[in-house]
Amino acid sequence: MILPAGPDLYPVVEGTWAPVRAFRVGPWMIREGGGGGQRVSAATAEPSFDPSDLAMAEKAMRDLGQKTLFMIREGDAQLDALLERQGYRIHDPVALYAIDIGELTSEKVPPVSAFSIWPPLAIQKDIWREAGIGPERCAVMDRVQGPKTSILARHNDQPAGAGFIACLKQTAMIHSVEVVPSHRRQGVGSNILRQAAHWAQDQGATVFSLAVTRSNEKANPLYTSLGMQVVGYYHYRVK
Repeated sequence: MILPAGPDLYPVVEGTWAPVRAFRVGPWMIREGGGGGQRVSAATAEPSFDPSDLAMAEKAMRDLGQKTLFMIREGDAQLDALLERQGYRIHDPVALYAIDIGELTSEKVPPVSAFSIWPPLAIQKDIWREAGIGPERCAVMDRVQGPKTSILARHNDQPAGAGFIACLKQTAMIHSVEVVPSHRRQGVGSNILRQAAHWAQDQGATVFSLAVTRSNEKANPLYTSLGMQVVGYYHYRVK
């Protein structure tokens, strides 16, 4: 299988982690995040934007009560340079991973170690909340249209982790993978991903993907150990 390139996954990021709304202001796509984090709050530019258009994007985000935040994708070198000159710093460089979903589903998940559940249980929300994923980000999950579910992982007969996955056409993307600290390095993260992949394959997905900050020293080694490949990057610029 030829894996998707980074730009192929940009619509998947948005389709599986939804803003309150997205609307155009000139050459800009402005997103109202509702407190759901950077992915649903960052503005992006059309290739045809002009440096003089920057002020309208900044005003639109301020009018929403949001900080001025831009997502810089492949092909956005002109915007990246402009924001650098305007005093915006790079924030949270992100790697996009993908894999043929069959490579994850070739191995079964151990019995009673992970379950697909929608809507999420209170214990999953507790796990997310302890990791800083509060009600606003759970609301992002609720807004996603199309096939979606949450994953509850168990280890030693205890709740051990949670995740959220959704599909856009034949591509699945997992978000909010969290493992309870006392259950880390026990295979819980792998079980969450494999259970999510089995669920997504049942929905017709052929590609499994995710986005993670490049500085995440715990998650990146896990994803590469499962055979996932980095297929693209993006980063944010914040004033």
